[in-house]
Amino acid sequence: MTVSPTEARTAQDVAAYALRLGDDALILSQRLCAWVTNAPTIEEDLALSNIALDLLGHARTLLAYSGELDGTGRSDDDLAYGRTERHFRNVLLVELDNGDFAVTIARQLVYARYSMLLCTALAESGDATLAGFGARAAKEVEYHWMHASQWTVRLGRGTAESHRRMQAGLDRVWPYAGELFETDELVRRLDADGTAVDPARLRADWEREVAAVLTDAGLTVPVPSWHASGGRSGLHTEGFGPLLAELQSVRRQYPGGTW
Repeated sequence: MTVSPTEARTAQDVAAYALRLGDDALILSQRLCAWVTNAPTIEEDLALSNIALDLLGHARTLLAYSGELDGTGRSDDDLAYGRTERHFRNVLLVELDNGDFAVTIARQLVYARYSMLLCTALAESGDATLAGFGARAAKEVEYHWMHASQWTVRLGRGTAESHRRMQAGLDRVWPYAGELFETDELVRRLDADGTAVDPARLRADWEREVAAVLTDAGLTVPVPSWHASGGRSGLHTEGFGPLLAELQSVRRQYPGGTW
């Protein structure tokens, strides 16, 4: 079957879009795995590991779809373990170091609400694979949002120390939030034909819903003096290299190995 240039370009666009979202989920999953056996309670060990597993599942679906469409035949494993730093397209927020528990919860609060809005909108995509992914993932991300919201309120309303640390966590992650809503020509093309979701359209709802949680927690919405950017172009933070080295270590040590 002959594929027209327009169809080929559309497939490449969708592949690039799925790669971005898959990288977001993969890298945040890896960050959250570091809390296993290190969380404040056994229950949180389980909760954060389950969230990480959900995100890993999202990553596998999206990366596999990207490899299917981009013409390279790469699997989700190939994309996860076979690329270098500059080839990852995740936002910087998800690679931000875990910090203390409050920083991790602040990062989860910011990302989970964005992800829930995005997945809900993607469920209406004209692309059947993205629509199916969005419908399934939205149900899982709703729990991620509830978990982060409840902890934000608990810490914000707790002791003076927990309040201080939760506010400090929000201040730490807030400069990275804006990148979630950046757009470019690729996203605008896919949004125009009903395939993708321009994240800029989600920002007002995100700001309102996150602010409501912070108000309930007695916390202040930060006003950052700078904004992180560059992850979608392959420019990453200093901590990304060590994170990726750990993620890929077994595959690189035993290339082609099977278990």
